[in-house]
Amino acid sequence: MQRSDFRFLDRLRVRWAEVDMQKIVFNGHYLMYFDTAVAGYWRALALPYHDTMERLQGDLYVRKATLEYEGSARYDDLLEVGIRCARIGKSSMVFAAAVFRGEQRLVHGDLVYVFADPATQTSRPLPQALRDILEGFEAGQPMVDLRRGGWETLGADARTIRHAVFAEEQGIAANLVCDDADATALHVVAHNRFGMPLASGRLLQAAPGQAQVGRMAALATVRGAGLGRAVLDALLQAARERGDSEVMLRAQTTAAPFYRRAGFATVGEVFEEAGVPHIEMRRSL
Repeated sequence: MQRSDFRFLDRLRVRWAEVDMQKIVFNGHYLMYFDTAVAGYWRALALPYHDTMERLQGDLYVRKATLEYEGSARYDDLLEVGIRCARIGKSSMVFAAAVFRGEQRLVHGDLVYVFADPATQTSRPLPQALRDILEGFEAGQPMVDLRRGGWETLGADARTIRHAVFAEEQGIAANLVCDDADATALHVVAHNRFGMPLASGRLLQAAPGQAQVGRMAALATVRGAGLGRAVLDALLQAARERGDSEVMLRAQTTAAPFYRRAGFATVGEVFEEAGVPHIEMRRSL
């Protein structure tokens, strides 16, 4: 297994607590590295793990784990952990895993999972829908469907996402989650391959030639998988198609780095909106 064999790679930096008296990563921690990377793999599939397993009426249990050690990671090393679905059986699946420092493979192994009834922990056939998603991901297929449309078609899904992020997670008043501007805005919602809404945003016309992006939100369970950027890029493309030359937004200050990576620059001073610090940001198209 080489680094290039993995579509999904999870980055981590070795912490002090993970190094033993030999000044190398204690062998047992590599299983933790693999397990953490598997969680990232599910995010890359755009599948919130618990919601997905509840939908499939089952759960995954580790049946076997094997590791082979070829080298040692040390404190502060920057590592990448590759996870790949290597084989799917009737009720089980095998994930190939490897830890790389640069192109050097340090540890590799297999994780065998069995799909089972959570009440009895007896195996069940792996659902075809999940099998299709796993095979599709490894074949390079997209895991999300970006839908563009009006509030009448996407409002229910966008409202669900906003309520989870803004009202439940951030404590913003529920009556501020949606407003009258939603009726005239263009909305983008990212759905996974089960049709579950995971991230959303909207596009308004702030002024002639100037678009306004707002109400950007992604469920916590899939953050870091690129869904927010995918929604933002779709909104920016819609603004270009409309003929806008500039786009502005009012970002929560904690989200400002995300928008800077997308080419936005801050304008003016920090202000408060809905009890949360915000900053205006703009970029040209």
